[in-house]
Amino acid sequence: MKLLQTYISTHKTKAATLAAFRVLFGVLMLVSLLRFISMDWVEQFYIAPQWHFTYYGFEWVQTLGVYTYGLFALALFSCVGIILGYQYRISMLLFFLSFTYIELIDKTTYLNHYYFVSCLSFLLCFLPLHATFSLDARKKGVQYTFVPSWTVDSIKLLLAMVYFYAGLAKLNSDWLFRAQPLKIWLSTKTDLPLVGSFMNQSWFHYTMSWSGALYDLTIPFLLLMRKTRPYAFVLVVVFHVFTRILFNIGMFPYIMICATLIFFDSSLHERFIYMLKKIINKPLKATVLTREFYTVKSAKNILFIISLFFVFQLFLPFRNLCYPGELLWTEQGFRFSWRVMLMEKVGYTTFTVRDSVSGKQFHVKNSDFLTSFQIKQMSFQPDFILEYAHLLGDHFKSQGHQNIQVFVESYVALNGRLNQLYIDPKVDLYREEEGFHNKKWILPLNDEIKGF
Repeated sequence: MKLLQTYISTHKTKAATLAAFRVLFGVLMLVSLLRFISMDWVEQFYIAPQWHFTYYGFEWVQTLGVYTYGLFALALFSCVGIILGYQYRISMLLFFLSFTYIELIDKTTYLNHYYFVSCLSFLLCFLPLHATFSLDARKKGVQYTFVPSWTVDSIKLLLAMVYFYAGLAKLNSDWLFRAQPLKIWLSTKTDLPLVGSFMNQSWFHYTMSWSGALYDLTIPFLLLMRKTRPYAFVLVVVFHVFTRILFNIGMFPYIMICATLIFFDSSLHERFIYMLKKIINKPLKATVLTREFYTVKSAKNILFIISLFFVFQLFLPFRNLCYPGELLWTEQGFRFSWRVMLMEKVGYTTFTVRDSVSGKQFHVKNSDFLTSFQIKQMSFQPDFILEYAHLLGDHFKSQGHQNIQVFVESYVALNGRLNQLYIDPKVDLYREEEGFHNKKWILPLNDEIKGF
């Protein structure tokens, strides 16, 4: 305990490290949001759909319709504030709230790197990324040379957890011994120059699978060690650039490449800040004093909050152990656990609405209520199927139908297996409730996937 207190109170690092991270993070988020708007995805995902699939416990988060653009505008302005270090705490908090609200509107758009951005921005709300090279420092007339080491180390820890848990999740029989789902995805990339001829070869599928698991498990430790850090960063760049070429994963590779720069010595970040100062080349109108050490106000309270955050992140990926059955099949505990690119799932799901008294029934045309993207995601994810069953039941009840029951016939294929019946067709899903309990109406997978 004394060692920990000593580390917290005495260990320090250059404030330029946090300043450089702030600028890069702000720029990347700004570009990401502008890209999202330019692709017309705001309209496609958050405004046009008739219904939205919500997260359990966050049903109160609803689309704002055309005013959703206002949320994006707020996030964009927050990014500018983050880059400039202007009202940094407020800017980062507004970005975290606006970005996370947007992602909570519809879980159809869930991606691991969106969740990572929300986690990272939450953490950054408590860190002094404005201690130097910021408008806040200029306004106060004081900038700092050093910040507590734990402010930088907490960012490193989050990145290390993301990588390590992603690697741990790959230690399963589908990934290692069947090279799935990479075998499916890579086989569609034969038109790529130079490497296209490898895409249908089994040795390449297994090489990619095993090297991907090894990379995720070891890269945090290689980045932490000074001797291996430069070589590890080359691996980071090669890995993420290659995955960007192979898969359409947006800004995520660039975010991870820039984020891992936090592991480098502060001299690199000081050179980056110096370069930015030369580009700006604007003389200061006010005198800015330089003090040695930035003292974090309410450090004990902030460290307590950050500690709780990491304890939560440490155990959340293991919640699948509370449920029986195959995780990749039932998806109970799958999200928010850094399980990246582990499954290729396709499904065909039809819904029947029945009057329990008269026995009359009719089939639902899913395209009357959902977009094509929503139909695709709904067809193989059980919580989507359950929520959609309730949306249908409530809709037809509001139209005057009585004694409503909703039954599902769903066939799903996982990682190249033949499709099989997914949901018990005898269960009235309109009577089933969402929650953290086991969903017994999901039929078991006719196979076993060994691993974490």
